[in-house]
Amino acid sequence: MQYRLLGKTGLKVSELCLGAMTFGRETSEENSFTILDRFVEAGGNFIDTADVYSTGKSEEIVGHWLNGKNRDDYVIATKVRFPMGPGQNDVGLSRKHIMAGIEASLRRLGTDYIDLYQVHAWDPLTPLEETLSTLNDLVKRGLVRYIGASNFRAWQLQKAIYTSRNNGWEAFSCLQPQYNLLCRATEYELLPLCETEGLGVIPWSPLRGGWLSGKFKRGMNQAPEDTRIATAEKEGWGEAWSNYNNDYTWGVLDALYQVAEEAGKTPAQTAINWLLQRQAVTAPIVGARTLSQLENNLGATGWSLTSKQVSYLDQVSRLPVSYPYDQTSEEQQRNGRES
Repeated sequence: MQYRLLGKTGLKVSELCLGAMTFGRETSEENSFTILDRFVEAGGNFIDTADVYSTGKSEEIVGHWLNGKNRDDYVIATKVRFPMGPGQNDVGLSRKHIMAGIEASLRRLGTDYIDLYQVHAWDPLTPLEETLSTLNDLVKRGLVRYIGASNFRAWQLQKAIYTSRNNGWEAFSCLQPQYNLLCRATEYELLPLCETEGLGVIPWSPLRGGWLSGKFKRGMNQAPEDTRIATAEKEGWGEAWSNYNNDYTWGVLDALYQVAEEAGKTPAQTAINWLLQRQAVTAPIVGARTLSQLENNLGATGWSLTSKQVSYLDQVSRLPVSYPYDQTSEEQQRNGRES
């Protein structure tokens, strides 16, 4: 596995990041250890979790696995924002909740510091200055090495960058957005912003909850019961069957399977490799409930789709857009002429 710098920092991370969201939920601690060991054996050093995953159990499992290992060999990322209890201040990005969150995450992870501490989403109720000054304090105290954001809109991310810069505070080093062949809107504003400001991009859901895994084919009437998509339909999650059972999705999947066959790779490997070749992307976050799923994901590295294959996937998965994201607007910007 190759290594890349996280944004404009000097931090080197593996080109795949292991997502630990299933640890303690679908994946037992024993199986989680097996997955972590195999990921490291393959050259991975970047592990992402969050306090809210299994209400802290995911962090605990990662912490148990870290025990006795050389802590500095790994880049551990976690997040704060969502509810961790019933109290009024058990949620959000206030100074109180962030301070409680970092203390609890450090305890569960069994470590003295967190390499990448991310705000899990925007908090409209807390002044941005309160959140960013608190994160800056954590870096100054040595509890956090780098900070990042997840699920921000472009204006929110840009405002946070400027606020930190104008106050001389530690700024976000990376963004964790959803980005995959079925979610291309991330390219409109977020990716250009990250490239301009020097932020790394670590996309979550590179397989869109399993839609790009190869399990779903045109003509199916519903998701198999043992899949995340079936669970998503019952729970009302974004990747639910009813949200994606349409001509656009099946067209993207048809193209993905064609390219995968040409490349001699699985659909999952092909979808992740497409992400690895995006200029702005640092490291897609690959989740795995089982060791076999991890092995499949690891096969996305060590090779590259051809430029023709990338262009074909780009064309098929591109969404229709209107002003100011259409081609005419792009030509106006390049040529400096009004149409």
